Amino acid sequence: MGRRFRGEGLHKVDSKGRVSIPALFRRVIEACDPNWNDRVQPELVIVYGDPRKQHLECYSMEAIEEVDRKIDEMPRGSQERKVLERLFHGLSYPTSIDETGRLVIPAKLRAKINIDKEAYFIAAGDTFQIWDPETYETDQSKAEVWLDSFPEDFDPLTFLDEPGAQT
Repeated sequence: MGRRFRGEGLHKVDSKGRVSIPALFRRVIEACDPNWNDRVQPELVIVYGDPRKQHLECYSMEAIEEVDRKIDEMPRGSQERKVLERLFHGLSYPTSIDETGRLVIPAKLRAKINIDKEAYFIAAGDTFQIWDPETYETDQSKAEVWLDSFPEDFDPLTFLDEPGAQT
């Protein structure tokens, strides 16, 4: 896996669904697209099919190719593979960033997550998410309540040392 997304940003969405992607995110998308060059716009894939998610999950080409490889390794015809193929192949939207650093979010995807005039971008490691700002605030409040259930001196980095954590 190559570079990781870091940071956040709140950006205006125009009536056609165009929104600027945070500059740091664009650099990662470019670096993780093996076909990108000065004449070809960088590509990414927006995955929107999981009905439990209230956001769009955006994958660099490198990240989605890793997911595709893992799906290809699964037994053909298995229910797990069928579900993942539907989510990552069928219910996804391949797109590119235009020359001004904007992404067009189709009306169907904007409607799914209730994006109107603004979109909130948040890094998630090898992906980034696009949220309706109010929905993100609500989700973040739930995470803060959960963290508040730990002792005051609790350090979330201890999660990295738990059994099953990657070494």
